[in-house]
Amino acid sequence: MPFSSSSTTPPTSGVDVASAAVSILKHHRSKSRWSHLRSLIAAGEDNRLTADQFSQIALQLRNSPQLVIRFFHFTLHHSLSSHTLFSYATVIHILSRSRLKSQALTLIKSSMCAFSESQQQTSTISILDALIKTYRACDSAPFVFDLLVKACLESKKTDLAIEIYAALKSKNVHLKTSTCNSLIEIVSKNRGCFAGYDLYREIFNLDAENACRNRKRENGVSPNASTLNAVMIGFYREGLVDKVEQVWDEFSRVACVPNVYSFNVLMAAYCDEGRMKEAMEVWEKMEDQELKRDAVSYNTVIGGFCRIGEVERAEEIYREMAMKDVESTCVTYEHLINGYCKIGDLDSVKLLYKDMCRKEFSPENSTVNVIIGSLCEKNEISAALEFWRMAEKKYDSVLEKENYEKLVKGLCEEG
Repeated sequence: MPFSSSSTTPPTSGVDVASAAVSILKHHRSKSRWSHLRSLIAAGEDNRLTADQFSQIALQLRNSPQLVIRFFHFTLHHSLSSHTLFSYATVIHILSRSRLKSQALTLIKSSMCAFSESQQQTSTISILDALIKTYRACDSAPFVFDLLVKACLESKKTDLAIEIYAALKSKNVHLKTSTCNSLIEIVSKNRGCFAGYDLYREIFNLDAENACRNRKRENGVSPNASTLNAVMIGFYREGLVDKVEQVWDEFSRVACVPNVYSFNVLMAAYCDEGRMKEAMEVWEKMEDQELKRDAVSYNTVIGGFCRIGEVERAEEIYREMAMKDVESTCVTYEHLINGYCKIGDLDSVKLLYKDMCRKEFSPENSTVNVIIGSLCEKNEISAALEFWRMAEKKYDSVLEKENYEKLVKGLCEEG
């Protein structure tokens, strides 16, 4: 048993030390308790608490989680306990049952470092095993396993996160939908969009042909809009618009309602391919569903029109953006500047750039180079050179090779 008395210390002695430690921690004043505690443990036969003794003490203090974590760090700092995965697991559970999620997450990460395979100790799967074995004794909260998966993902241990998910699934323990979404998103990034899509179907038990319309799945978890968004963005990143559309159609099949982010991803997929008719159909559908378009929505459509040279339409959307009190961003101006550079309207470019500076936006390096290139093409070499020197000083912009060549050629022609 994880909390049995240690064989290295006589049982009576272990019980006495644990009881005395609990009494000191509960009843002594904060200033004196730590010195008394240190003296107590130092007077013991082994001069250290066993992991089981520590766990017994922590469990008796579990209604005071902050005191438990202080006691834990105290034993670590002064090397007063020979901690194992089980003593770490005890503290993790105590923090979890008190909803101290960030502290529990931090401790899980610490345990992953303290008991890494490189130290010939145990892997993260052993941490899962310790959490499962101590779960009932600590009266823990189910989301402790979500925290373990989250710790793996934040530590860039994707393979371990998937391994833990599979181990939990085999024990009929289900992660929260938000945790599943994070797992799908990371897998899509690291292993490709199809791997993310396959994992999505596996987690939510979706048949390859038909998805059940019931929100509640047999395995106790249901996909939501964020789930499908994670799958959509994976396909979008790899330019697979047909797959983005396929996932979009899945919203109705799994009885999920798309949110603003969902619409933005679909519009971005169409805009990137210049399919503005389809993009505007999605745009109108947002209004039909009474969804409030955000800055990303407006920027997506403005950028789409600017890329195909329809700057007047982009300006219409920009004016609507202002009328709807949606704050424009640096990206808004960059799209419009690129659009006007594309059609050679440098007067509008200069006005937009001044307005951009007035709002203290910092243009991307690519936008600076587009402006310089357009000035060179209009033979405004001096203006281009002056703009470049200012951008280099103010924004640390880097001049692209072709613009070096344009400036050199222009200066040579001017003698």
